Amino acid sequence: MIRTKIKVLIADDHALMRQGLKQILELEEDIEVIGLAVNGEEALKMDQQLKPDVILLDINMPKMNGIQALRRLKDMGTDSKIIILTIHDDKEYLFETINIGASGYVLKDAEASSLVKAIRNVYNGDSYIHPTLASALVKEYNKVCKSENEDKTEKLTRREYEVLILIAEGNNNKEIADNLFISEKTVKNHVSNIFKKIGVTDRTQAAIYAYKNSIKKI
Repeated sequence: MIRTKIKVLIADDHALMRQGLKQILELEEDIEVIGLAVNGEEALKMDQQLKPDVILLDINMPKMNGIQALRRLKDMGTDSKIIILTIHDDKEYLFETINIGASGYVLKDAEASSLVKAIRNVYNGDSYIHPTLASALVKEYNKVCKSENEDKTEKLTRREYEVLILIAEGNNNKEIADNLFISEKTVKNHVSNIFKKIGVTDRTQAAIYAYKNSIKKI
């Protein structure tokens, strides 16, 4: 049986980074790099032409940077899942990308396995936030969300608390199900309940909430 490959577009203005990412990703049997863009404008055109499943979008690019390209892609109604590629100095932009709608956040100095996991996660409808990136996101989150002091985690059941911890660790629904020995359907129900109880709309915001409130394993 032939497995469907995840079609990836890489947008980065550095040739070595583009080619390096391409070589790394094409070692995976289920990933195919279908395009290389050198700036945000080119990424927009190639998204429309090639219809990638996932776009790796560098923040710092000429003509149109990653934040601008992300906003335009979302305004255009792209079906592509978007992963932001960033360096430590880019933390001031990270909270903005959450609100715009990026599905993943990966540091450029991360292990190749983290990037591969991020691509697979977002392709399957989940989000991915690299653990070492969380602290920077939390700082920005704290600046915006100063008011709510209520400990919403008190509303969570023990199982929901466990699921939230696993979300914060970057696990997708299948991985959570395997870890807790429950079905994926049950995990989806728990995730939906968690979102309602802590007042978030996606997995990335849930992960940030967990880090912000120092939620740890029971």
